[in-house]
Amino acid sequence: METRLGHCLFIIFSEWIWLFTLTSILGGTKAEVRCIPSCQLPLITAFPRELSELDLTHFGEAPVEDFVGFTEGSADAKRTADGDENHNDPELTASEESSSKVQPRLGGHNTSCLPKDALNGQQKLSHTKVISPSVSRATALPPSLNENSTDDGKNSSILAENGAPVDVTGKEDTDAAGWRRARSARSAETWSGFRPEGGEDASFSDQEEFQLTSSTFALTGDTAHNQAMVHWSGQNSSVILMLTKYYDFNSGRVTESSLWRSTDYGTTYEKLNEKVGPKIILSYLYVSPNNKRKIMLLTDPEVESSLLISLDEGASYQKHSLAFDILSLLFHPEQEDWILAYSHDQKLYVSVEFGRRWQLVHDSVVPNRFYWSRLGLDKEQGMIHLEISISDGRSQYITCKLQNCSDGNKGKPFPGFIIPNSLVVQDEYVFIQVPIGGQSVHYVSYKRHAFYPMKLPKYTLPKDLQIISTDDNQVVAAIQDWHQNDSYNLYMSESRGLFFTLMLESVVSSGGPEGNIMIDLYEVAGIKGVFLSNKVVENQVKTYITYNKGRDWRLLQAPATDLQGNKVYCEQPYCSLHLHLHVSENPYTSGNIVSKESAPGIIIASGVVGPELMSTNVSIFITSDAGNTWREVFQEEYSVFFLNQGGSLVAIRHTPLPIRHIWLSFDEGRNWDKYSFTSSPLYVDGVLGEPGEDTLIMTIFGHFSHRSEWQLVKIDFRSIFQQRCTSDDYLTWQLHNEGEVCIMGMKRIFQKLKANVRCVKARDQYISQMSDSCPCTEADFECDYGFERQSDGSCSPAFWFVPSATSRDCITGDSFLNTTGYRRALSNNCTEGTLLKYSPRRQKCPSQAPRGLQLFTSEGTLVATLEKNVTFLVFLEEGLSSTTSVTVDFGDGTAISYVNVSSIDDGVKHIYSKVGIYQVSATATNTLGFDRVVLYLHVSCQLEQVQLSSPSVVVKNKAVNLTTVLRPSNVGTVTYYWWFDNKTEPVVTLDGVMSFTFSKEGSHTVTVQASVGNTVLQDQMTVAVYDYFRSHVLAFSSNLDELNPGVSEWREDIGRVVKSSMVQVTGISEDQLLVTVLPGLPTTAEVFIVPERRSRHGSMDEKLPHLDQLSQVLLSALNQDLIQITLKPGAQVNVYATRLSPAPLVDSSDSGHSGTAVIMLVSVVLMGLAVFVIYKFKRKIPGINTYTAEQPDKEQEVIPTVTSIAVPNPEGDKLTSLDHVDVQLDSKSRGYLPSHTDIKLSDEAPHVF
Repeated sequence: METRLGHCLFIIFSEWIWLFTLTSILGGTKAEVRCIPSCQLPLITAFPRELSELDLTHFGEAPVEDFVGFTEGSADAKRTADGDENHNDPELTASEESSSKVQPRLGGHNTSCLPKDALNGQQKLSHTKVISPSVSRATALPPSLNENSTDDGKNSSILAENGAPVDVTGKEDTDAAGWRRARSARSAETWSGFRPEGGEDASFSDQEEFQLTSSTFALTGDTAHNQAMVHWSGQNSSVILMLTKYYDFNSGRVTESSLWRSTDYGTTYEKLNEKVGPKIILSYLYVSPNNKRKIMLLTDPEVESSLLISLDEGASYQKHSLAFDILSLLFHPEQEDWILAYSHDQKLYVSVEFGRRWQLVHDSVVPNRFYWSRLGLDKEQGMIHLEISISDGRSQYITCKLQNCSDGNKGKPFPGFIIPNSLVVQDEYVFIQVPIGGQSVHYVSYKRHAFYPMKLPKYTLPKDLQIISTDDNQVVAAIQDWHQNDSYNLYMSESRGLFFTLMLESVVSSGGPEGNIMIDLYEVAGIKGVFLSNKVVENQVKTYITYNKGRDWRLLQAPATDLQGNKVYCEQPYCSLHLHLHVSENPYTSGNIVSKESAPGIIIASGVVGPELMSTNVSIFITSDAGNTWREVFQEEYSVFFLNQGGSLVAIRHTPLPIRHIWLSFDEGRNWDKYSFTSSPLYVDGVLGEPGEDTLIMTIFGHFSHRSEWQLVKIDFRSIFQQRCTSDDYLTWQLHNEGEVCIMGMKRIFQKLKANVRCVKARDQYISQMSDSCPCTEADFECDYGFERQSDGSCSPAFWFVPSATSRDCITGDSFLNTTGYRRALSNNCTEGTLLKYSPRRQKCPSQAPRGLQLFTSEGTLVATLEKNVTFLVFLEEGLSSTTSVTVDFGDGTAISYVNVSSIDDGVKHIYSKVGIYQVSATATNTLGFDRVVLYLHVSCQLEQVQLSSPSVVVKNKAVNLTTVLRPSNVGTVTYYWWFDNKTEPVVTLDGVMSFTFSKEGSHTVTVQASVGNTVLQDQMTVAVYDYFRSHVLAFSSNLDELNPGVSEWREDIGRVVKSSMVQVTGISEDQLLVTVLPGLPTTAEVFIVPERRSRHGSMDEKLPHLDQLSQVLLSALNQDLIQITLKPGAQVNVYATRLSPAPLVDSSDSGHSGTAVIMLVSVVLMGLAVFVIYKFKRKIPGINTYTAEQPDKEQEVIPTVTSIAVPNPEGDKLTSLDHVDVQLDSKSRGYLPSHTDIKLSDEAPHVF
């Protein structure tokens, strides 16, 4: 009995311990909150032991119901596989990001995260680009696909805004895991929640469980594949096409692929590898946005470059070879067969046969800066807007006809050059940036008319400008002012995109995953004019909402109670609700905020209640009245998306654990029902909803185990909804802003399903809205350009603005709208009331003198090239165009006049025939006055060569001339930069001749740079400096001239050989001889005899006689034909001493004597020296020149234009056999050569040995 009792107690105690342990584990699963980065594909864990991502891509424009991707950390996955139930360390926690972002970009290649429509929206600003780098960024970027925006801005595609392939990776090895970033349109139906507390059932464990109709299909044989791309046409089609592949992150390429096709809404799939070719590796899947039956498959270019084309939704394929590798595609927004393809070598191709044949359009095209024309705006439908690269880092904006882009068919809407990567063609607007005076000036063209500078508030000095939106015939731009670093100001324009006014200051910004700019701005889908934004206020980030497109902003009201029903004490402005505004780029993954066009008023977002936005303790909130009141619906990690055209909500647990339940709400999230979708728990990788059809079908992708194939679970929700919705199933609600029902000049009433009504909404039933206009009040007007809102709400002129200034309309017309300081928002529909009071009044343009004339070159520089066209652009800020004439004076004696300003929109071209600096002026004149503007244009030709000339050896402390020789000689304005030895600061001159004094003996380096226009060339030489030296001019036998090629290397070799011969014959130390062969014909040279290094410390009286003796020895050898060189067999050259000597080496240009007096004085001195030499020595040898520091300055009159490289004189022995050499030379017959009176000296620099 005791044994039995003890056994029972042991069992009870064990069960208690087990229950306590399980409770602890489940309680410990609450982890840090997680926020998925905006515009970035999250890492997806498909099973416990391997980090994986699932890339699921859908194409086309049909509305997509929903896709949710799940991001899990590798650490969590591993612990799950090991049986550890603690999950407190998710891969991506909320601390890793602070706020959500809208991703605007001034350009057509970066996708903005600003949703146009939460479900069907297509962001018009940017085009889609798919990028798939690994963490190490070592993998290649896969091709991307772009498509121009449609007229209505709608794109219901489940993947990209234009049918682009969007990858979501799956089953990737941990060591090769990487973020798969896919640039695509937003899928606003998806949204990421947060990790729940406890086990799978969480707070719903006590709820009744309902069973969903589902079926499961396994993709057999694709266990290793880690990416998938999915196309579900919708539009009453039951076909689903799926491309799975294995992407090797080490090699950066696809090595395996499989193509699957379903014809029964995903119940079963057929593998099509045999149809497309068993050995073909497919890398991407594309679908025509205008015809979902047309499908294009791209093969891996590493194996072969070809396309597989299907015209029957993937049932059959035709293969077409490609002569280039596709990097990105751009489908025409209307013509289903017209495609632009961009290659890796920056060439653009076009096909009008859906890829069957291609034709080259243009090369040197800037990536993603090409756009299709728009019918009604452009002259032709088959026109392409291009930005092409020009040399020197410049770009040009051109237009081309579809199949003929020759020079004769190119258009230049803007005649000048633009800043690279700045062209954006979007809706009615074309944006460019022009370099003017070293600054970037933003220009805009409205409806393809002339370009004008965008007018910002006067002292707004933008460091960066991003175009956010061009919806509603209005431009919204984000500008980072000169004093901002991590924030931007929002500005809004009038219809032409010219004049901008402030919308909101200090909006949070950050760098995007691809180097783009992320702006915290979110447009609520379904209700025009409602935006959410995160603003920096006193170093705190707070969330604001506007109902009138930025005129007025206010903080969000916090929920009255929390999830447990406890009252929330939160008083503004110290406390409010703050939201993360991230929107996922990938349509299959979820962001932090979501709204839907078909469910106006419902917004679901993650955020916090408190003084500022935080990334910790994040909850999930929902509003049903467009942001007036909010409720907390989850404190757990769930993904929530819309079902039944927004009539219901679906929540899926976001966890690394396998699940088998989802939850549905039929009353806007107030209550949730639990449903089972599979019998076996599934590791969920993502969810794909049918694109907008009435049949309610969803596919969940996942794995049963970490080594199993992909499991596709098809869920059919039709059994939940009993019937079609009728008018009795709807109720109405009125949009308001804290009780004010007149918003944007209208009273708007919407319809929505009653709570807990389970009926199927037809596609046209949710488009139900009633509106009534309101009388205009001051609240319907924003401040006009140049005006600022005061504390009382009125608009007053800014201190820099002159209200009487005439509008730009007077440049092209006879009347203008005179502002009252207010302007009505373009989407505001108020009537009567104060409309006349605040509206501008049309007035006749007054007659006034022209003002604000601008003149600059098309390149934005003040430099032009000789004999080439220069385009001058002339703009007039104020003045009546029809009565104002313009005269352009080119400064070279020619001028041209125009009767009015509008006739020079394309610029004025001119060609200069001579180099120089020209004063170019433009003068605008009418009967009341004139305005004149001047610029100075430097016209130059290409500098080809610069040579530095200087004496090879100079005397210490005596000035020497340094001369530069340019080729060609007349190139225009030249700036010279001189460096001496190792000095870091140059001497700058405008003259190519410079006088310089060397104060130290030794070897000195001189460097000169000549700058002409954009060309800078350099030359360098070395000058030897001594206290004294001797030199002789040398001549050669005439046969040397026949072998003289006139190059510096040849002269160096001749000098080296002559020097070697002199050393061998005379025995003079090699360190004491320097030989320079001079340029020109006949060939001449100069030999320098310098003192030995070890004898430099003696007195000059002791050194000079010894140097004179060496000179006599050398001249004796020269005059006796003992110095000979052999260039080749039979070509022996004699070296002679000549009486002709170069000019003295010391400059005395500071002398004020006349040329005649100098010549006479030099003659007297030379005669005196000759008499002294004859008297002093018995044997006199002509040709000796002596240079010492004691020589009179008058002997140093002219500086030769030669250059030498002086070799420093190392320590050497004295000549010990001087007497022996003297005797030997005296024993030979002494002969003298006549002077070479026809020697020509060149300016080319010689070399010394």
